[in-house]
Amino acid sequence: MATRVLPRPHLRLVRPEEASPAFAGSRTGERARALGAAWLLVACTVLLTAFGVVMVLSASSVWALQQFGSSYEFFTRQAIYAVVGLVAMVVTAAIPYRMWRRASVPMLAVSVVLLAVVLEVGTTVGGSTRWIVLGPVTLQPSELAKISLVLFTAAVLAKKWSKLDEPAHVALPLLPILGLLSALVMLEPDLGTTVIMCAIVFLLFYLAGVRLRYLLAGGLFCGGLGLVLIVTEGYRASRLLSFLNPWADPYRDGYQVIQSLLALGSGGWFGVGLGASRAKWLYVPNAHTDFIYSIIGEELGMIGAIAVLVLFGALLVAGVRIAARTEDVYGRLLAGGIVGWLGLQAVMNLATVTGLLPVTGVPLPLVSFGGSSLIANLAAIGILLNVARASRGSGQAAAGAAGPRRTRGRRP
Repeated sequence: MATRVLPRPHLRLVRPEEASPAFAGSRTGERARALGAAWLLVACTVLLTAFGVVMVLSASSVWALQQFGSSYEFFTRQAIYAVVGLVAMVVTAAIPYRMWRRASVPMLAVSVVLLAVVLEVGTTVGGSTRWIVLGPVTLQPSELAKISLVLFTAAVLAKKWSKLDEPAHVALPLLPILGLLSALVMLEPDLGTTVIMCAIVFLLFYLAGVRLRYLLAGGLFCGGLGLVLIVTEGYRASRLLSFLNPWADPYRDGYQVIQSLLALGSGGWFGVGLGASRAKWLYVPNAHTDFIYSIIGEELGMIGAIAVLVLFGALLVAGVRIAARTEDVYGRLLAGGIVGWLGLQAVMNLATVTGLLPVTGVPLPLVSFGGSSLIANLAAIGILLNVARASRGSGQAAAGAAGPRRTRGRRP
């Protein structure tokens, strides 16, 4: 069996062209592009977060007035969550990302404990027990589980980098841990989060270079297991059937998707105006959480809906550029896992809102109402910014070492 060799920085002679001003200029351009990716990530994150706070106010005003007597209840809470999340982003951006490698196991253990606790003392909403209420604070352990899983998976794959051609090293300990987390989340029940966690791990396997036949076998197994979980649970089976034809039961299982499509379609090109949505008058369930994109499309039209897609696209492009320019294996996998998590969750939410996937209860990152989700997303983006900062610093160090005869070169 071929041995997987870990690429390492190595000493080499400086070629004449590398000592030229043109080469120094290319180094400067590389640093400028890395800095640009980081600032693009920050700009998109802040814009989406601020936009989300505004849209939560618009989408939740009617429901909040009916439930709490104030149209500003969810807006106030989301604004507080946004401030806390941005502070968390600044803090995690200042923490060297390699420290999360050691912290991943304790964080994972805390996630498992909280997922077990929520099943016993959690608050049930809409048939799912996902939240632990601690006075004015509501905690959703599955959000901590996502970020913990990204940190842990990246750490394990980086440690086993030279042994990923061996099935046992690929499977252990990641698949048992994934199975445990998935089982606890499914007991809530929360199929959408379970799918995202499995997708994150398989994406990181792919980025690490695990053989495709192992990924295919694992994907077929998980897909078959997911299908069994769907058809053996009545409400999941009905959601699947309503997704295939929502108009077959427009007043029950297909109601939410139909109302979402009506809201999107009624917005036209420029929308009915911010705050003027008709669908938020209790026609679209969960208008300020999972289906907030429907209200965006109705109030701001296709132009506003496309603008949100452009912001998400730019955020993901910036994240991919940061991951691609990171020479450290753990940093690259960590950045790729965070970008993959945010991208997959956004795609699942948008596909649900537009009727391309069954209803899964997955929020739109940075935009939907939810404290645990928003804070976890922003904290993860802070880690991504630190990866960008570290890779930019290593590039500057390498550029500064270009003068001597022998220097530390790039990895092949």
